[in-house]
Amino acid sequence: MKMSVMNVSPAAAERVRGLLAAAGEGKGLRVSVEKGGCAGMSYKMEIADPKRGDEVIDVEGGRVIVDAAAVLYLLGTTMDVKTTQFSSTFVFENPNQTSACGCGESVELTPADAEKLAAASEIGSA
Repeated sequence: MKMSVMNVSPAAAERVRGLLAAAGEGKGLRVSVEKGGCAGMSYKMEIADPKRGDEVIDVEGGRVIVDAAAVLYLLGTTMDVKTTQFSSTFVFENPNQTSACGCGESVELTPADAEKLAAASEIGSA
């Protein structure tokens, strides 16, 4: 059994299903990281098709796509949903996050060790 790069909580899976309800066949919620913000990086999400090298996480009735370039930054992350009286947003509990800006719009991420990733993949496939 292959280990997933990222865990998706039941609440996040439900939100993903809702977002993809009107999307075309095979599409998913693509998660990536990009440079920007005062802490250095921010999470980016869009509805898209998987690209070569991406990690695809199928959740019941939905799909989360982890951009190939973001895998080492998102390894071990749990994607969840935070709901307040006025909003609902995805949140990421990321062990690779070393700090965040005060406004919560960006984070500082350190890539996971590629050797640990390879070892975890071997354990997961055994």
